[in-house]
Amino acid sequence: MPITLAFDVYGTLIDTQGVVSSLETMIPELAGRFSQTWREKQLEYAFRRGLMEKYENFGVCTLQALDYTCQHYGIPLSEAQRNDLLAGYSTLPAFDDVAAGLGQLRDANIELYAFSNGSRNAVDELLNNAGIRDFFQGVVSCDDINTFKPNPAVYSHFLKESNSSSEDAWLVSSNPFDVIGAISAGMRAAWVQRSSASVFDPWGIEPTVTIGGLDQLHEHLLRIA
Repeated sequence: MPITLAFDVYGTLIDTQGVVSSLETMIPELAGRFSQTWREKQLEYAFRRGLMEKYENFGVCTLQALDYTCQHYGIPLSEAQRNDLLAGYSTLPAFDDVAAGLGQLRDANIELYAFSNGSRNAVDELLNNAGIRDFFQGVVSCDDINTFKPNPAVYSHFLKESNSSSEDAWLVSSNPFDVIGAISAGMRAAWVQRSSASVFDPWGIEPTVTIGGLDQLHEHLLRIA
């Protein structure tokens, strides 16, 4: 059976905590907490905009989440510092296991797509800078339909854009909300549990498989096939 894989980008392929090194030069005592809050608010703003049907692209969510985080911690970053942090979102690094894992899957002739809340141009730039864009047949962006994961419409959009069906398409994500969204939409899904401290939402909707890194995915797919 042919398999098509949809890879979440931010937090799954790309380490969003890569901004910590830049933050450490600005606010060394708060860098880790600041980065975590920024990421949490970025996702929260996407969820809220999706529910309210007040769409702005993911870059706007990222900017507004940064502004919130600055106010929350009372950090008066300069305009140049804010611009540097936002520009850093296009040069975030891939996780160490990503290139090897994608290489195994590509060599097995599995179709690979990047599937993201981010705009197509932003994701293309990010993946190119991380050196992994060539692994993918294409980028499918939720921006095309002006909403965000886990709206069921985005998973239908992925199936249409990748010319695949829910029976042969998998989502690969480290975000439990994304995994639950994909399974609820009829796809299968692999949860990338990068830390033993990560907890999957106890909704009674479980991932098809759980892996510790992308270099484990090919082996799991072989077992299921």
